[in-house]
Amino acid sequence: MNRINPVTRVIIAVLLSIPVIITLDWLSALIMAVVCFGLAVALGFGTTRMLKRLVPLLVVAPIAAISMALYGERDGRVHVDWGLVVISDQSLMLALAVFIRVFALGIPSILLLTTVDPTDMADGLAQVLKLPARFVLGSLAGVRMVGLFLDDWRTLGHARRARGLGDTNRVRRWLTMAFTLMVFAVRRGSRLATAMEARGFGGGPRTWARPSRLGGADVVAVLVALAVGALALGAAWYFDTLWIVGS
Repeated sequence: MNRINPVTRVIIAVLLSIPVIITLDWLSALIMAVVCFGLAVALGFGTTRMLKRLVPLLVVAPIAAISMALYGERDGRVHVDWGLVVISDQSLMLALAVFIRVFALGIPSILLLTTVDPTDMADGLAQVLKLPARFVLGSLAGVRMVGLFLDDWRTLGHARRARGLGDTNRVRRWLTMAFTLMVFAVRRGSRLATAMEARGFGGGPRTWARPSRLGGADVVAVLVALAVGALALGAAWYFDTLWIVGS
């Protein structure tokens, strides 16, 4: 997985999401989810590690499925009819498809994007996609500062608690801390921009300490992504479950 360029990972994530976005059937989404999960385990993620990262999806998927079951398209046998709330065979089928789709979209993102080093991604964006270096490096600096914001938030919480202000009026405490953190962010961003200008960032053509190139592993990865998408759509078409959006 480390041999795949970060830019290629983004392209693969887009390619794997296309079959899920353009269809509404459950079979194509199920094949995408199962195959992507299997590839993740085969590439060394481990079943336990993947399941831990899928916990947020276990919260989102039921909410989306229930909403679709209650307010989805009405067709076939109607099980419940309470005005706006109609549960039918069609809405239940759509709910199942939506439930699986959340995992089909989430697993590739977890597999491909959560393990990317921000610096490697910046190198790829600037050298492979030829995006402006000033924009790329500024974005990288912002990403690197997220950890500092988290530290600032914890420090603010400890300071207020030390003053005896931490356990009263939680809404007011959150708003006060959020405003203070915003002030810190503006000041730190101004200092960072000045420092980057002083060091010549964005002043002309740049050299890069670590070259970012595409190789054979990137070609193989893209072909595998295309094959997985074709397999999902082909299986859905063969078993007559294929449902293209808008059809």
